[in-house]
This record gives sequence, structure tokens and C-alpha cells, in this order.
Amino acid sequence: MTHESRVTSRESLDPRPTMPAFTTQNENGIAVVTFDLPGEPVNKLTSAVRVELEALLNQLRDDAAVRAAVLISAKPDTFIAGADIEEFTALTTQVQAERLSFEGQESVSRVETFHKPIVAAIHGACLGGGLELALACHYRVATDHPKTQLGLPEVQLGLIPGAGGCQRLPRLIGARAALDMILTGKSERASKALRLGLVDEVVPLSILRQVAVAAADRLARGGLPRREGRDGVAGLVLDRTSIGRRLVYRESRKQVLKRTSGHYPAPLAALEAVRVGLEQGVAAGLAEEHRAFGELAVGEVSRKLVQIFFATTALKKDDGVPGKATPRQIRRLGIVGSGFMGSGIAGTAVLNVEIDTRLKDADLDRVGKGLKAANALLTDRFERRRLTRPQYDRLSALLSGSADYRGFSRADLVIEAVFEDLETKRRVLAEVEEQVRPETIFATNTSTIPIRQIASHARRPERILGMHFFSPVEKMPLLEVIPTLATSPDTIVTAVRFGRRMGKTVIVVADRPGFWVNRILSPYLNETGHLLQEGVPIGLMDRVMTDFGFPVGPIALLDEVGLDVAEKAGTVMYEAFGERMKPAGALGRMLGATRLGRKNGQGFYKYTKGHKAGVDNSVYQLLGVRPGDAEPELVERRLIYSMLNEAAMACAENVVRSPRDGDIGAIFGIGFPAFRGGPLRMIDDLGPARVVEILYQLQEQFGERFRPAASLLEMARGSRRYYPA
Repeated sequence: MTHESRVTSRESLDPRPTMPAFTTQNENGIAVVTFDLPGEPVNKLTSAVRVELEALLNQLRDDAAVRAAVLISAKPDTFIAGADIEEFTALTTQVQAERLSFEGQESVSRVETFHKPIVAAIHGACLGGGLELALACHYRVATDHPKTQLGLPEVQLGLIPGAGGCQRLPRLIGARAALDMILTGKSERASKALRLGLVDEVVPLSILRQVAVAAADRLARGGLPRREGRDGVAGLVLDRTSIGRRLVYRESRKQVLKRTSGHYPAPLAALEAVRVGLEQGVAAGLAEEHRAFGELAVGEVSRKLVQIFFATTALKKDDGVPGKATPRQIRRLGIVGSGFMGSGIAGTAVLNVEIDTRLKDADLDRVGKGLKAANALLTDRFERRRLTRPQYDRLSALLSGSADYRGFSRADLVIEAVFEDLETKRRVLAEVEEQVRPETIFATNTSTIPIRQIASHARRPERILGMHFFSPVEKMPLLEVIPTLATSPDTIVTAVRFGRRMGKTVIVVADRPGFWVNRILSPYLNETGHLLQEGVPIGLMDRVMTDFGFPVGPIALLDEVGLDVAEKAGTVMYEAFGERMKPAGALGRMLGATRLGRKNGQGFYKYTKGHKAGVDNSVYQLLGVRPGDAEPELVERRLIYSMLNEAAMACAENVVRSPRDGDIGAIFGIGFPAFRGGPLRMIDDLGPARVVEILYQLQEQFGERFRPAASLLEMARGSRRYYPA
């Protein structure tokens, strides 16, 4: 017998009938509950959804024809994406935030204590509150699809799991594995989740419903399964004894502080919620959980991270052109230049887009090295069980290469990734245009050279733009798309969407020297050179900026980028902007001694087998300086305010389309501290008048390069901001 029922929210403010989020279908005593949130691309847990779920549980409880239930999603590739983040932004007090967490805990607990078995049938994203709800179910079946990911990413929003996740996950999979997920916000695929004990079965999508219904029937007949620990002796010692757990807490805290430098309070708060729950009981743990959630939700760090979340979400829908444009489908990719950047682009494209990709370089030896480097990305995924053997073999077969342009006539997109030299790039463009079809798009991966200069003699300028990837390509999340005035809207939207398919956050920026990211980075690195020449210790500079919140300091960054690359970019910026961007000269002396940084094992730091091994003190003698004392606060001001000032200038020149794009570009492109919101939001927080005041002080001490931007002066006079208050 089959019947269907519908439950609607009791809290609807609209008197008109609303579509329910849940529908049920009885399959021989098993209620299959389908979650399909109306009007939304993914399922999320809102206050109205929680009310509807509670009403549904009451109905199932009283229905004698129902022996068990299955919770399944109707959304493609999403089980439940998490809680409704917009509800968090409406919170104004800690009391309100605590109440929201407490109500979420209560709703999820009703699922856990439901006297009929509930099976979660999971396909796609099962994140945040979605995983907390699944943890409360009595059995979990997940699909083996790559898009099935289970995780608690709340710390990435400056929050902690607030609906019982800090209590249920450690009890299910052990403190070590749970803290590894909670404190980093990372997600696990179904195969790893099965090994951890997070799910009970992994099956193909085609039989998910069938297997989940069978499991529910089995539980209704035979009772709930007994779960055994899966971690052997180490698990017994570290997860199931108080002494062992103390070791786990201590090491977890140490790792959090190393990773965050104490700037992000959420991971430590989550660690404490887990500790209290395991040592003092679930009730105490839940109380600590909703208390900490409330405190964090109205804190500045979470507010900043939530703003970044909304900004990146909006960018996923922003094609970078006003009005409508028709994107072309990219089926084949050609890459000219098989060095570090070219091979990284190739490997990332094959992994994420699964596209036929061909590398070209001057000789077969270079091509071979590029193919090996690109394939290494696939091998890494395979060894970490992110790819199966058939998937690895299929993707590897998409990579090819040659020392000529054979095959490029079939390419839909060609990306040039050769040395940062204008004439070389023009020559490559001319060669490519000889080989490809008229509709083929040509993208240059230049980091500083204006695209219009590269395209000045192009046959089809409407098909040319910049696609500036960041190094290493497989890890850095940002892509700058740089059209010229001649680039067609269709070409722009095609590049933007292809970048998103590669897994990048894409911003469209104006064709100005350095574009956005390297434009605001240049004065920061130039000021680093001035500090070096004054004898400010290398370690001090890097420590000051990592304490500020950057992932690496400016000297370590120069070594990573390559001093030759940095020097070339600095020359382009100096030619474009004059004395304000004049390099300090330190890089020239380093290059004169053939010090290129990490790439040749000789830079500002020493390297052992490719790993940084301390400052190379011989640098000071090479630069003709003696390291001495320096005031950390002044070092920070000189470096940061040079960047803030340049960001204000570039924004006023419309290098970025909005402050949103500028701040996302800085955070994802150079690691500007996310908890500070980006350089433009930081100007708002400090106040333009205060920024101008400090810049005038620096100008008086160190020269015209610190003269405040005209736009900052105007903002200070008019009390204007980049973002609404």
C-alpha cells in the first residue's frame, strides 16, 4: 500500500498555501521522507523547516502504519547543504544566537530520540546542520559519488557546529577523527566516511533509495546496530581514556594555534565544546556548544567570514559582463608553455574540468617534464584515494603534448603561460593565431603586462584576454580575468565560466599594469626592499606579517614567487607608475648573485631538499647592511599602509568592479587576512580619516611614496565608506 502526506509550516506569515519542504511516501511500512525545499537550488535548514520537521515527526509517531523512516533529498547533488546562513546575519545579540543554537539542538535531539528508526539516505553535500541531522539518524547510507561530501565546515564561518555536532561526532568516530574534521572544517568523501564509521554503508546512487528502505526495514525488525570502535589500540588509548584524550586536546590546541596564530576563535571554542562534552557529559557539552555559538555568531570575526561567504557565493553567479552574453563550450584546451604555471594549469583543468588538454613547449624534454608535473597532480589524488584506478587512467589519457602546434587547430581555448616578457608573448600570440580557428579564444597568463600591449598586433582582438592564475595553480583559489576594451562579452563570460569549472573564484578586473592583486602587492614588496636595505632583520619582517595574519611573510613570499619573476614584475610596475613604484634595489643584488629563491635553493632563506631551513645570514653582507633592531609596529604600518593606499588608488581607477571584488581578490590572491575582511573593508573599519592621518605621518618620515590617495582624502572629508554601515 502506498499513500502520500504533506505537512506545512505552522509559522508561515503568508496566509496563502505554501509548498511543503517534506513529502512522505509509505513503502510497506517505511515512510520515505523526501526533502525538497521550494524555490531553492539546495536544501538548507531554516527555522520554518525545523518547525515543519517537528510536525512531521509527530505525524509519523502517531501513524501506526509507519514502522521506520528514510530521509532522502530530491535536490541534485545535495542532501542538506547546512543551516540558512542568512538567519545568522539577522542575529543582533548573543542571547538570540544562543537561542537559535539551542532550538537547533532540540530539533535534532527529537530525531535521535524518535522511537522508530530513521535512516539518512545521503547523496551530495551533507554539511553543517545537514550532517548534524544525519548524525542524529539511527543509520546512514551514502552514495559513492564524488559529490557526496560529509563535513562540519562551521569554523570557516567563524562558528562552531551548534546543533549537537560537537557531541555526536566524537562519540561516533572518536575524538581524534572528529577534531580533525571539526577544527579544520574539512569534508570527507563517502569512502573515507565509511572507514571512519561516519556512515554505515556506501552504495551507487542508482540503488540508494532501495538500500536505505531495506536498512530501515531491517532496523524496524531487528533493532539498532551495535557499533564497534574501528581504531584499534591507538583508538582505545587516545579516544577512550581520559589520559589519552588529554593528549589529543593538547596536540589539537597546539595545531590550531600554529595554523591560526590565535586570530580565529572558533576552532578553540569547538575544541572546548568537544572536551566538555566528553569529560562532563552530553548535557554539559550541549550547553557549552550553544553558549560558544552565541558568542561567536555576533563576534567580528564571524561577521567578516560570513560577509566573505556571501561575496564568494555572489561571484559564482556573476559572469563579469553587463547584460546577456553567450558562453562558448570549451571541449579542448591548448597550453603554450609547460613550466611550473603551464603544467599546473593543465593538471588542474584535467582534474576539475575533465578536458582534453595539450601542452606545447620549445622542445620535447620540456614537454615531458610538464606532462610529468601535470600528471603528478592526478597521481597525488589517486594515492590519497580521491580517484579510482579507472578514473586515474581516464584522466591521464586526456593529457598530451608536443614541441609544435599539432592538435591546436582543434582547441577552443589556448592559454599562454610562457616567460613574463612582452615580445615573447606577442610572438606566441602570432604563432597561435596562425594555427587556430577564428573562434578560438586566446588567454595570456601574464601577471603584470597589460593585455592590450600583448594584443596590439592581434588579428582577432575580440578573442583575446588575460587569465591570471596564481601559483601554485592547484592550490591558489583565485583567477583574475582581464578583458581589453576590444574583448567581446561572449569571450569574457566563456573565460569566467571556464575558470569556475576549474574550481576558481573568478574576478573580472581592468586591463591596467599589475591588474588588481599584483598592483596592490607591488608597493608592499617594494617597501619590504626598503626595510631590507635599512637593515631590518628578515625574520622580524616575516614574523610581524604572519602575526598580522598573512599565511607567509613578504620575504618568504619573494622566495616562493621567485626573485627573477618578482624583479621582472617590479620593472613593469615601475615603468607604468614611476617613482612611487621604484624598486629598492635589493632584488637586483640578489639576482646578481644568482639567488632565485626556492626554485634554485638559494634566496633569502636556506633550503634543504626544497624545504626552508632558516634565514641565510650571508644575505646581509650581500646587501651591504648590518641587521639591527626595528620597531615591529612601525614595520607593520609601513607594509600594510602601502598596500591600503594602493588599494584605494586602484579601486578609484575602477581596476575592480566593486569593493567586494577587490577584497575577495586580496584574500584569495595574496592571503590578506580573512578575519580583517580585506584591505578596503579594513579602511572602513579603521576609518578613512585615520588611514589618511597615518599615511601623512609615514610620508613625512619616509617620502612621497606614502602620499595618501586622492580618493582617501575625499572619503575622509565626506565620511564615506566602501561598504554601507
